[in-house]
Amino acid sequence: MLTTLIGNPAPAFELPCTRFPDPSRTRVTLEEYRGRWLLLLFYPRDFSLICPTELIGLSQCYEEFEKHQCEILGVSCDPVDLHERWMATPVARGGLGGLNFPLASDIDGAVSRAYQVYQKRQQVAVRGLFLIDPEGLVQYQVVHGLSVGRRSQEVLWVLSALQSGGLCREDWMPGQSHPDPYAALRPGHFFSHYLIESQIGSGTFAQVYLARDLQLDRPVALKVFKPDCLVTPSTALAEARAAAALNHPNVCTIYAVDDTAGLPIIAMEYVPGQPLSNLPRHQSPALDDLLSISRQIAAGMAVAHEAGIVHGDLKPENVMVSDEGMVKLLDFGLARRLRRLRPVKPEDTNELGMAESGEGMFGTPRYLAPEQTRGEPATFASDVFALGVVLYELSTGKTAFPAPHVLQVLEQIRSLDPAGMAAEAAEPFRSLILPMLEPDPRNRTHTMRQIVEEINAVCESVERMPL
Repeated sequence: MLTTLIGNPAPAFELPCTRFPDPSRTRVTLEEYRGRWLLLLFYPRDFSLICPTELIGLSQCYEEFEKHQCEILGVSCDPVDLHERWMATPVARGGLGGLNFPLASDIDGAVSRAYQVYQKRQQVAVRGLFLIDPEGLVQYQVVHGLSVGRRSQEVLWVLSALQSGGLCREDWMPGQSHPDPYAALRPGHFFSHYLIESQIGSGTFAQVYLARDLQLDRPVALKVFKPDCLVTPSTALAEARAAAALNHPNVCTIYAVDDTAGLPIIAMEYVPGQPLSNLPRHQSPALDDLLSISRQIAAGMAVAHEAGIVHGDLKPENVMVSDEGMVKLLDFGLARRLRRLRPVKPEDTNELGMAESGEGMFGTPRYLAPEQTRGEPATFASDVFALGVVLYELSTGKTAFPAPHVLQVLEQIRSLDPAGMAAEAAEPFRSLILPMLEPDPRNRTHTMRQIVEEINAVCESVERMPL
């Protein structure tokens, strides 16, 4: 059964090939194309089964493919001499009349089988088309048995889309300049089927806009990923799926993932309010408000953990508080997918406390658990630590790790004094925070569900206190 090769290394090959257009070339290998794109085209053995205009059309567009740093190679099970006779025959006599790229001979079908396009019964290759990137990975695959041609412009459209990050507007075609989809992100402009009203937030990876969904006539928050953030539609979909799997009032509802306007966006529930990071720290909320916010954060996180989902970047910026005091959690697992883990190095960091390298440590340094500062992956226990830091800051009005430089912040996290930090908070937060800030994740055994139950118990005792 045919399986996809997308994202996997292209099967290596070495084949005899025509001496046209390069008389000095008699063999061709996949390795020769390393560093450039390759359009690998399979077609049946008998030339009567292929319309020559397909190969001729690709040859006529060869300069366009060159502009895209893309070579072309045709492969069939015919011997080289038959290829060369076909290429030497003028177009007026039904031949190819020469081509701007070579044709290779896969006589025993070994390469066709490796690319899963070989028909054993007919002993020919079906019509397969593959786009292989400069790293040797298959990025596009089409296999069929039809006798209709594959239009050169359609292949160029796909190639352009892949080279622009896998995103092209549906109405864009080769020859047009690439439109700037960010130009539409202004109040009063349309972006896909959303009418942009205003920008309401900006983070490390994305900007957030208030927009109206014109199809369903409702307000939405549009997360639009920044151009320097290497987000693909599949990455955006992975984040959306993670959050969409959670049905809880304290988790922001995901409505849709859309890339038709040329950018990956996530349309989500609009929460009138502000992120927890915007609450003034010098004005400590009332105890019942603090407990309500804390309980709601822990409740949303408990549901996520029970569904097997680690947040990985829990921080005040990812906690929205509505005007009515309802908490909504955002950005489940996104940072984990966008950044490969390794310990932070000095050259990766700036004075603002954020890793600049796309390959750097994920998350926001001030809310990382000690194990994460060493490059270890985010876990349920690291989410618990992050919540402990958030609750410390909520209850004290202080920044937990106030050093100005990220490396100093990381050192403060690694050398933290849980008892000393907890002592700065008044009860009931002192008792809540202490086990959450345990430096060793093996000893940080409190679950989010246990934290919810402890906060519930505190709330009940506060309600029973005499006035």
